[in-house]
Amino acid sequence: MFDLIREFPDHLQEALTIGRNAKLSAPGGPFNHVVVTGLGGSGIGGRIAAQAAADEANCPIDVYSNYYLPAYVGKGSLVIACSYSGNTEETLAAMHEALSRGARVVCITSGGAMLDMARAKSLDHIVIPGGNPPRSMLAYSLTQQFFVLKHFGIIKGDFETSIDNAAARLRAEQAGIKDAAKQLAEHLHGHRTVIYSEASTEAVGIRFRQQLNENSKELCWHHAIPEMNHNELVGWAGGNDQLAVVIFRHEDDHARCQVRMEINKEVFAKYTPHIHEVWSKGLDRLERQLYLVHLGDWASWYLAELKGVDATEIGVINMLKGKLAEMK
Repeated sequence: MFDLIREFPDHLQEALTIGRNAKLSAPGGPFNHVVVTGLGGSGIGGRIAAQAAADEANCPIDVYSNYYLPAYVGKGSLVIACSYSGNTEETLAAMHEALSRGARVVCITSGGAMLDMARAKSLDHIVIPGGNPPRSMLAYSLTQQFFVLKHFGIIKGDFETSIDNAAARLRAEQAGIKDAAKQLAEHLHGHRTVIYSEASTEAVGIRFRQQLNENSKELCWHHAIPEMNHNELVGWAGGNDQLAVVIFRHEDDHARCQVRMEINKEVFAKYTPHIHEVWSKGLDRLERQLYLVHLGDWASWYLAELKGVDATEIGVINMLKGKLAEMK
């Protein structure tokens, strides 16, 4: 896992090459909406892409992580099915449903049943490198989401430059990012982590939660501002010094949300001294999001090291999949 996290900048640049060489058919359209279906390490790329593209997308982009799709999916829908292994049963079920309703389906996968189906039905698909934990291949699935959105006319911006710049920055600043992540892990060790961000960065908060779950074997939770100011902030009356707060921040977060964050910190400080802000770096929003993703990934690995747990092991998930397979 150490090597896979370290190689994230290289993955981003290789993913750009894959996307540029992808052979997709004529876009058709226009589309009324986009639905991304995927789970875990395969689905989080869609969530990050949907938030990053929200300011320029010409139609809604929704993410569904289940066996089914919303009722509005049908003709006029673009469905992006993302399964790293190609065998995620929930995503395959949603993909079958999309096809049965006449939606346009595009697949992002490394192989498995999804790739077999895509080839058999002549569906557009992009093949990404296989053989690694899905959560470590985010660069590939995320980048291909942008290529698909642009090919089908949902976005028009120059995301390639943003990703290329992010890869260069992450590579150049790797040592500093690792140091910051190690310090963050040391602060989090022995505490329950609570992750906050502005709503437009919530997907990155989810990514960090997932990485702490899988790499660090930690229970934690996340919420977004301003929504948490209307419910969870009251719950802090039950807070204590066993909680450690991480706030992901950008200099261009909404001005009123920045005010809220400062007030929130005053509330948190009544119950715990463990409050840690992580500021992004980058020339634009997408680059800054990728900076936070990378720092969070490193923090999850360092926390696993401090706990003495195997960052790669996911035995309980494999057990669950095995039992489900027995019940087919």
